[in-house]
Amino acid sequence: MKQNEVQSVTQKIEALRREIDRHNHQYYVLNAPLVSDAEYDRMMNELAALEDAHPDLITPYSPTQRVGAAPLSAFGSVRHAVVMRSLGNAFEADDVAAFDRRNSEALQAAGLMPPGGQVEYMAELKFDGLAVSLRYERGLLVQAATRGDGQTGEDITANVRTVRSVPLRLQGDDIPEVLEVRGEMLMTHQDFERLNEQQRQRREKVFVNPRNAAAGSLRQLDPRITATRPLRFFAYGWGEIRLRQASGELDLFNQEAGDAAMPRDTHAGMLDWFASLGLPVNDLRRRVRGVEGLLAYYEEISAQRATLQFEIDGLVYKVDSLEAQSVLGYVARAPRYAVAHKFPAQEENTVVLDIDVQVGRTGALTPVARLKPVFVGGVTVTNATLHNEDEIRRKGIYIGDTVVVRRAGDVIPEIVASIAELRPADARPFHMPQSCPVCGSAVERLEDEAATRCTGGLFCAAQRKQSLTHAAGRKALDIEGLGEKLVDQLVESGRVKSLADLFTLNVLELAAYERMGQKSAENLVKAIDKARKPELGRLLFALGIRHVGETTARDLALHFGSIEAIMQADEEALLAVRDVGPVVAGSVVRFFGEPHNREIIQALQQAGVEPVAEAAPQGGALPLAGKTLVLTGTLPNWSRDEATRHIMAAGGKVSGSVSRKTAYVVAGEEAGSKLEKARTLGVTILDEDGLKALLAQE
Repeated sequence: MKQNEVQSVTQKIEALRREIDRHNHQYYVLNAPLVSDAEYDRMMNELAALEDAHPDLITPYSPTQRVGAAPLSAFGSVRHAVVMRSLGNAFEADDVAAFDRRNSEALQAAGLMPPGGQVEYMAELKFDGLAVSLRYERGLLVQAATRGDGQTGEDITANVRTVRSVPLRLQGDDIPEVLEVRGEMLMTHQDFERLNEQQRQRREKVFVNPRNAAAGSLRQLDPRITATRPLRFFAYGWGEIRLRQASGELDLFNQEAGDAAMPRDTHAGMLDWFASLGLPVNDLRRRVRGVEGLLAYYEEISAQRATLQFEIDGLVYKVDSLEAQSVLGYVARAPRYAVAHKFPAQEENTVVLDIDVQVGRTGALTPVARLKPVFVGGVTVTNATLHNEDEIRRKGIYIGDTVVVRRAGDVIPEIVASIAELRPADARPFHMPQSCPVCGSAVERLEDEAATRCTGGLFCAAQRKQSLTHAAGRKALDIEGLGEKLVDQLVESGRVKSLADLFTLNVLELAAYERMGQKSAENLVKAIDKARKPELGRLLFALGIRHVGETTARDLALHFGSIEAIMQADEEALLAVRDVGPVVAGSVVRFFGEPHNREIIQALQQAGVEPVAEAAPQGGALPLAGKTLVLTGTLPNWSRDEATRHIMAAGGKVSGSVSRKTAYVVAGEEAGSKLEKARTLGVTILDEDGLKALLAQE
């Protein structure tokens, strides 16, 4: 190849690398992609093809090299040029006030702050991940290491190179000769749940929490495994820094010796500089004044904590002025100018006193651990769901065990793990009961299902309250005014024992219940009377048949035309209905095979409930005939129910999950993971106007 051709290819490769680096920064750091996934893939494919044709031009910092290197036999060790120190802790407001008071007194004594002045701080999130140090030389990532003991860590360079939020080379014109940036490697809640689901599908061990998942992913000897893990990085500090000088290199980082000739003169300025170099820095950092500012920031972040996309276990406060930091110095292994304000513990140890079983609306038997009371995540926890028998076995939980209990924000407490080493001699395993603890009906566990269920159906008192609330819902019989509190009173008083009993209620007796007056009772009776002639699909959905959702109920109603025909149908007849498979068919047959369920249908008819046959969609070629759509987010004008009705009227089906069979995903504001999956699978995405245009087609 001629020299000018080589130069042209080199320039093309370098231009593609910089463009891809820019888009990686926009996507993984700023969360603001500038191009479609298809366009990004096109650029990556073009770069890979050029590098394949010219392997001598491949460099370690090329975006194509993030796939992971060959497996390691062991991690090497890295001695940090500057010690990675830990922080002192503050747990109460008084601790924070004492920290601020010490700083104020020291800085006033040093002449850096006038009497009565307030210390300026940089307040940041304290991420619950794995601390790492990244070393850049002339803008290129050359080494990454764990914190280790602060002096020496493990060399995880090959693994960190696969993390897409970590730039392989810095950007901009202000690039230092050497930069050791310190930060946290972590995993978001959404990515953590997705990873654990993948682990379950592969029948591999799931991770206890995002921190363990991040740490385990970074310490894989095979970087190709790390490359598949959704890790993210946030920078918050630094070690060694050298800037390029006309007279030669100048080692600027020797803060402990009092050298403050840094690229910026405040901690906030340093973080802004990092961001300009393309390093991820969290946006929730804040400059505040005095103890009042620190505590106000604590309250603000505490209120947001449950909605953050990642785990934090506290906040970090640092005196903002680097000169002031140098004056304040260090004590033992921690700086005087910084402190970690910890949140109440979200994980604690306690003892499983017993395991009870609760019965839900669908008959699912859920084991619930009764715990020795423990204060965790800001509340006293006495119960924790154990989900199902398999989950108990997987976590190895015995009655009497010491367990780790976790609670984050408003999340229901869960048992993370059992500590087998502390198991007492009288601990005993849990066994699911063979009959319903409420109604005595037999329980069953179908093949390929994790849940054990009561077969009592509408006969089971434990299912009655939730079944009635479900039946009265908008998508079912739509009985306005029949809320959970009134249902509780009706069931507990013994007045309502089945769905049919609702249709025998009168104004006089309803008005006697708590929070029910004459007018409310009259309105409720009118709503009940209106529900005596429901569409057949709505009645089927109201019955709460396992696996029969709103769409399937309507399909059954359209196919059979009457409740009697559905009750008499066998599995073969049911399988002839659109989108009804063996699981749904079997569930319908079992439901109507129970004598007490057939008795309730008869009682409904005696109470004057006469379902109306579903009206088949009119018109010739329906625009959505045979199409499956998924709704996600909030539409500007239509509610989810309204959009569903329009789609079904046009011959379409609404599903709750996105798959390759999905024709369209209709996305509104705050669309979540369904939108991301649609993009991954290449499913057509519509907004509300797009859906309306589709429905308007002849």
